[in-house]
Amino acid sequence: MAVAAGVAVANIYYNQPMLGIMERDLPGSITSFVPTTTQLGYAAGLFLLVPLGDLVERKRLIVLQFGGLAVALAIAAVAPGAALVVLASLLVGILSTVAQQVVPLAAHLSTPDRRGATVGTVMAGLLCGILLSRTLAGFVATHLGWREMFWLGVPMAIGAGALMAAVLPRSMPDTTHSYGSLIRSLGGLWSEFAALRKAAVTQALLFAGFSAFWTILALHLQEPHFSLGADVAGLFGIVGAVGVLAAPVAGRIADRRGPRLVILLGAIMTLLSWVVFGLLGSIAGLVIGVILLDFGVQSALVSNQHIVYALRPEARARLNTIFMGAMFLGGAAGSAGATMAWGAGGWVPVVLLGGSLSAFAVLIQIAGAGSRSASDV
Repeated sequence: MAVAAGVAVANIYYNQPMLGIMERDLPGSITSFVPTTTQLGYAAGLFLLVPLGDLVERKRLIVLQFGGLAVALAIAAVAPGAALVVLASLLVGILSTVAQQVVPLAAHLSTPDRRGATVGTVMAGLLCGILLSRTLAGFVATHLGWREMFWLGVPMAIGAGALMAAVLPRSMPDTTHSYGSLIRSLGGLWSEFAALRKAAVTQALLFAGFSAFWTILALHLQEPHFSLGADVAGLFGIVGAVGVLAAPVAGRIADRRGPRLVILLGAIMTLLSWVVFGLLGSIAGLVIGVILLDFGVQSALVSNQHIVYALRPEARARLNTIFMGAMFLGGAAGSAGATMAWGAGGWVPVVLLGGSLSAFAVLIQIAGAGSRSASDV
């Protein structure tokens, strides 16, 4: 399940290190919004497709979604112009949410005392997909081309679907809701659980900063100060993969001591990463900052999921929809904001944007530190 989640989510990040190459091949301002469109698609898929995990047999849903993802990747690979690439990217984002069918299913199959560790393990695979996708895409785009990277994604999606068909048990839903009532119930869940709102807003802010950095990194490295290409931008994914170690560790700590402290420390680490990005204008500064950024965001993510999945077990897919939907709406906003900040003034406005988002997340956690919520249970 960790492998499948990683393969699925990787598809929404291939475009980030390739963005400069894609812009040269597909001139026009619309190409720069491919990362934003992909994340908006992911957010849309979270709200439209992930609730189906509470309604239909989950194994079949996962396999079908992987098949659709392979088709969307093929469309992106053959698209003759920027407009169709953007549309295909939207579809890729929507269908890549199969990763978010896998994560709550892992929580569903685990025992309560092991849920944090189980989710942490699957999230470690998902996070490897997020980070190493950039390394793979940067290398392939530099040496073969960006279309070839999308073509490579096709058999990977098919293989992941076949793997899930072979190993997953059948898992029937626990609800008798209709699809319409499931969608309508999202608002009720948001209103009912303060812990869900706090977790979602915090993670949205952190992920907005995370997406801002990774959207602009390839463009930043192409500046005369560095004069580096997409392959080097992709290598930062390997550096950031250190943060994957945070997922299982954070899950085990959340199981033993509760997730609240881990979330606060993760938000603080994320803020520190932007301080490093701003003060150290060197490759060493980027390396240190990436480690802090990824470690902080992933620690907070797993711990927030620990809170969310415990709120109502029979509604885990919908709770995951709300939480991850908010997170990726934040990511899309961060990508779009970073693109505009970069156009307005380069790297410094991007750093100020990312630092401000992280600071708000820290303040939210500090403001709620004295209150008792579901996260303490």
